Amino acid sequence: MSYEKVTQSKSHLIIGTKQTIKAMENGEISEVIIASDADPRVTQKVAETANELGVTCHSVDSKKKLGRACGIDVGASAVAIKKTVSLSS
Repeated sequence: MSYEKVTQSKSHLIIGTKQTIKAMENGEISEVIIASDADPRVTQKVAETANELGVTCHSVDSKKKLGRACGIDVGASAVAIKKTVSLSS
């Protein structure tokens, strides 16, 4: 499920733990996907930040598959989906 969501949201992705944390702190993120096979020392801060800020956090089984879903040739430990901006009059 989350892989499909990532694939469908390619133009609204932030890839990588540092970029994901920064974007969450700036209020730009609607949800985060973390690869469960990634090093916990790398992903722990992402999960903690998401929890503190109330950002929905999902887990997938493979960082390799997550990277592929993002359209990159390497694994991705964490990916964030940006909030969609709605223009109101």
